[in-house]
Amino acid sequence: MKIVLRDDVENLGAKGDLVEVADGYARNYLVPRGLAITANRGVVKQAEAMRRNRDARDRRLREGAQELAARFAGLTVEVEARAGEAGKLFGSVTNAEVAEAIGAQLAIEVDKRTVELAEPIKELGEYEVVVRLHSGVTPAVKVVVVAR
Repeated sequence: MKIVLRDDVENLGAKGDLVEVADGYARNYLVPRGLAITANRGVVKQAEAMRRNRDARDRRLREGAQELAARFAGLTVEVEARAGEAGKLFGSVTNAEVAEAIGAQLAIEVDKRTVELAEPIKELGEYEVVVRLHSGVTPAVKVVVVAR
């Protein structure tokens, strides 16, 4: 059965996509929950408008993310943490603490879910942290962990 997605559905498609799914999946799950509508000529035209709007919104978000990434270029953020004599931290530095430090330095709000730590930070030193602003826009930020 051909349907048009009214909302993003994981592992299926994005809003406005015309997709082919099993009849039962469409009738029993997607359509009753308002996630999709059966495809006909008028709905397909509506789907094209949804896709154009989605593409325009995505383009605006990407441009905003690229401007923000330019501000992240060469950024060094200092995070204070309690540490022992050997440089081992009591606990670890979390992505929330890194996001808070970046936000404080740039005077913007950074969501902790966008900060990706390769591994938990458990020692003093310098680390490279990736901030995922948008798909394809992931600037790296240098984080320096110092003793409190």
